[in-house]
Amino acid sequence: MKKILAMLLALMMVLSLAACGGSEAPEAEAPEADAPAEAPAEFTGEELKFTTGGSQGTYYGFGSVLAGQITSSTDSTITAVEGAGSQANIELLDSGDMDVAFVQSDVMAYAYDGTNLFADFGKIDCFSTIAALYMEQVQIVTCDPTIKTVADLEGKSVSIGASGSGVYYNAIDVLGAYGLTEEDINPTYQNFGDSAEALQDGKIDAAFVVAGAPTTAITSLAASKPVYLVSLDDEHIDALLEVSPYYSKNVIPADVYGLEEDCTTVAVGAVVIANDTVSEEDAYNIVSGIFENVETITTSHAKGAELDLDFAASVTSVPYHPGAAKYFAEKNIEVPTK
Repeated sequence: MKKILAMLLALMMVLSLAACGGSEAPEAEAPEADAPAEAPAEFTGEELKFTTGGSQGTYYGFGSVLAGQITSSTDSTITAVEGAGSQANIELLDSGDMDVAFVQSDVMAYAYDGTNLFADFGKIDCFSTIAALYMEQVQIVTCDPTIKTVADLEGKSVSIGASGSGVYYNAIDVLGAYGLTEEDINPTYQNFGDSAEALQDGKIDAAFVVAGAPTTAITSLAASKPVYLVSLDDEHIDALLEVSPYYSKNVIPADVYGLEEDCTTVAVGAVVIANDTVSEEDAYNIVSGIFENVETITTSHAKGAELDLDFAASVTSVPYHPGAAKYFAEKNIEVPTK
């Protein structure tokens, strides 16, 4: 009797599983003979990884917008990821972990020539320029109205950026144009936020900040106490440009920070570069995806309003990728290539 009951229970379980569909999926019905099979989606190429900056910075925010626009408007697929800044981004291209990067124009020149930041690391020239997108101004910030020129920084406590950073070398360059060295000031080595806090507390007299204006650290400081930007004069700007051609003269309008007058300074470009292993088609699509959609990009990020084709083709320190050069040639602009 027990065996009979066991057999009945087993049979009931089998019938129950069959009623519920069982553990195996039913075979798909064969398509009708006259119905053509649906073609798989065409794969247009490998995904490109675009290293930018910290999640709260312009590089990442703007880079994400650009990556989305390029992907949606061309056959190339590109994804923006957080990065640690220009030097680290270039090293990631060199290691092959990234394909495209946001960098400062001066830092990429250091890498390409094997100087300054890359003097110990060594020359890196595995990359080419895609396009310059906007300017990052060298801003000398102070809360002391008696500091009116770079020469007035002598003997003062000045934040010149983290040691070995791009800001550090920008500060050394500007000081050098005025005949000053690191030994002629009392240097501190702080990032933007720490510099602003030190200025707020009166612990330093001035700070170098290299970023697109308006910069959050300066705007926040200006909300709590008067701030001033130190201008550079034409004579010293010309001297700086003669030895460091990756800088350009730049004016920060007074209304950017609510100041009494415009500030004349120098700036470096925020540039997109690509590993030389990136295909010509992908490099072309990156440039065309940006500059054929400027209005759309501008609705998503304010930096889009600064996109300019002539400026994009203005880099001279590092040759352009052949794919980028192809796009510029279609616009009757010639750029140098390797």
